[in-house]
Amino acid sequence: MVSGMCGDDTLTAVGNTPLVRLRALEPEGGAEIWIKLEGGNPTGSYKDRMAISVLGGAMRRGDLHPGDRVVEYTGGSTGTALAFVSAVLGLRFTAVFSDAFSASKRQAMAAFGAEVLVEESHGRGITPDLIQRMKARALALAGEPGSYYADQFGSPDVRAGYAPMGHEIAEALRGQVDVLVSAVGTGAALMGAADGLAATGIRPLVVAVEPLQSPLLTTGRGGAHRVEGVGVGFEPPFLDRTRLSEIRAIDQEEGFEMCRKLARETGVFGGGSTGLNVVAAIQQAQEIGPGKRVVTFCCDNGGKYLGGNIYE
Repeated sequence: MVSGMCGDDTLTAVGNTPLVRLRALEPEGGAEIWIKLEGGNPTGSYKDRMAISVLGGAMRRGDLHPGDRVVEYTGGSTGTALAFVSAVLGLRFTAVFSDAFSASKRQAMAAFGAEVLVEESHGRGITPDLIQRMKARALALAGEPGSYYADQFGSPDVRAGYAPMGHEIAEALRGQVDVLVSAVGTGAALMGAADGLAATGIRPLVVAVEPLQSPLLTTGRGGAHRVEGVGVGFEPPFLDRTRLSEIRAIDQEEGFEMCRKLARETGVFGGGSTGLNVVAAIQQAQEIGPGKRVVTFCCDNGGKYLGGNIYE
């Protein structure tokens, strides 16, 4: 929300986040690197945009009513956003979560009044099997009376919720965006932002990123990794490969080191997916050269990850 404006409730505080240049990390002779600071949203994540779109759309259609229960399986950022929006709209929210994700995310969901059910990872990290167990549990709960499945991997309202990011980027950079790069979970944030840019007449190269430890998109083989919110172990449902110029796998440890570097050298405080994003953005900036602009995202606030391995 633009400084100085006011709204009827906290949902109006979502969006219009800052876009800043990472001059300190731009390679010599490379393109400009810009990063959109989505941690400025109320729950510290761009998932707030999605949650408003999904739950607001369902209520407008009459599929969801005050007092109903919303159900989703989540690594935490989506769940926190859904819990926040549910609280404002008079809904109940149940999250199927796992101990493979940050404990602080579990606490954040609970703070907004969510019921949090934990699926054990048995110390194996984020695996395709874990994700499927979480999904099955959520679907079973969503089938109960008075319950609504948010469907972060299927609802058409998900991708549409991210389109305003593209509009905001286009306005801030006055139409010059050469590459848009982002790690993907559902693929909705990357494709939604690209949709928003396209609506303003801008069609940059679109680069998807995944953890090297789970290179499903580049090799067809998923695996265990520790980058929360991405690398879900199956084809991202909103990812349109026909719109991509490239898919790039980035080592998670390089991404985690970039998180620490970002905080110490630029003041950008993000999680593991943000680290992957910036590593990939630097690579793109080096490859396309001067006079160009690469845009990526700080997906959420690094405070969500203080209980995990990145900032130990």
